[in-house]
Amino acid sequence: MAFESESTPVKEEEEEEEEENQAPSHHPSAPFDEFFDISTTVDPSYIISSIRKLLPPDSRNSHDSRGVDACDDSTVSTKESKADEAKECAASLPEDRVSNPQNNNFDAMDTHDDFDEQLAHREGQDEGLCHRVERRVASVGEEAWEEYGCILWDLAASRTHAEFMVQNLLLEVLLANLTISQSVRIMEISLGIIGNLACHEVPRKQIVATNGLIEIIVDQLFLDDTPCLCEVCRLLTLGLQGSEGVTWAEALQSENILCRILWIAENALNPQLLEKSVGLLLAILESQQEVAPILLPPLMKLGLPSLLINLLAFEMSKLTSERIPERYSVLDLILRAIEALSVIDGYSQQICSNKELFQLIYNLIKLPDKVEVANSCVTAAVLIANILSDATDLASEISQDLPFLEGLLDIFPFASDDLEAQNALWSVIARLLVRVQESKMSLSSLHQYVSFLVSKSDLIEDNLLDQQLDDCNEEHEISTTSGTKFSARTISLRRIISILNQWTTSKDHIAKNNLVGENHANDGNVERLLDCCRKYVE
Repeated sequence: MAFESESTPVKEEEEEEEEENQAPSHHPSAPFDEFFDISTTVDPSYIISSIRKLLPPDSRNSHDSRGVDACDDSTVSTKESKADEAKECAASLPEDRVSNPQNNNFDAMDTHDDFDEQLAHREGQDEGLCHRVERRVASVGEEAWEEYGCILWDLAASRTHAEFMVQNLLLEVLLANLTISQSVRIMEISLGIIGNLACHEVPRKQIVATNGLIEIIVDQLFLDDTPCLCEVCRLLTLGLQGSEGVTWAEALQSENILCRILWIAENALNPQLLEKSVGLLLAILESQQEVAPILLPPLMKLGLPSLLINLLAFEMSKLTSERIPERYSVLDLILRAIEALSVIDGYSQQICSNKELFQLIYNLIKLPDKVEVANSCVTAAVLIANILSDATDLASEISQDLPFLEGLLDIFPFASDDLEAQNALWSVIARLLVRVQESKMSLSSLHQYVSFLVSKSDLIEDNLLDQQLDDCNEEHEISTTSGTKFSARTISLRRIISILNQWTTSKDHIAKNNLVGENHANDGNVERLLDCCRKYVE
């Protein structure tokens, strides 16, 4: 007895060693060294093994898979061509054998469920059993697919890993899955992996070069699954932003596809999907010159400006009623898309003449608490500047609105790193102040205006100091390309000086209007602001 108890562990150890020496087919041995000429902490053979796990079932083991699919001859015939392509991919991978992990699960299921076996022998029940078994096998296989797919999804974020995966036919494997699979989870992961690959130049070029891949990606826009739609919008955005953007644009140019993109943006209830779909529209508007002429004319005919303004109205209603942080990025993207459209020749008039839009961004700038939506407020200020450059009459309507002017000045700290936005703010302020007729204002109105300017003297002085440094560092750029915007700041400062001087010369009338105390309280600050403005004007 003692001898047997000792020999058993020895036999078990020997068997374990034999199993280790004979690697199973689903963990293939490493290919030749030349395949591993990459610098990575992840074993390249593990990446290849993971890619093989994503092969569609028909390509892993054509005999067993055909046995399951025999329940539905039509399914076999429709998938046959793509299965053949997947087989070619499998044959090209560095390991000879292609495993079918589902095989063992199928056998286990055959012996475990006696009731189903009995039903299989009953007349008319064969087809029902096949479908039940197929669903169970697919469920188990999908879990394994998801596990390895998510691993590759993460690894594809690395350029080195991404290029290695593409070299080892990952795109062909994913194309087969997108064509054959009925699982939305597999679709989502496949699109997510391709999206990460598209972040890198070499894999992105290979995506375009893979026959039929872009077309099958575009087809996923017609899915009704939110995570899948998020991934396909993200992927299309990356494609349009790359050097191969024209190829992607040509794949999107049909009216039914563009209508679908607009429909998704208009009807998305999920903030993330709304963000991704608007981001796709923004990518079209900000894309290279060759892309916009392909997609923008049909989008304008389909009502793109109205859609963006309606989305902005909805987000503004949400912002004023309840603050939802996850919607802030959506608001900013919508404003950026509208701002991009406002500077495109031939289309800007539809934006600049829209009074509803002007009122929406007007209210946003007047919003008291701007910290949480600071980026949106900066974009809104730039958009206001673009609108006022075309619709100059609007400036007269708002020139006396001190809360709006206050809102503009409050945005300066948020635009400290954006010289273009600061110039846009000064442009709007200049357009407002040139319409202020201080000599015709009542003393109380003038006092109110001066008190407001003095209360914002710190903001004005800080911005002037920041821009003085920028002027020193980028003097050539400003003197050659930003002369108009730079002069807007000078005009604004001269108008502030004129208003303050008008107040100073009116001191003789102050006592009669019972404003002596307030005047004396502000005298020092008035002189300080005057000196600051004169310094930067001179």
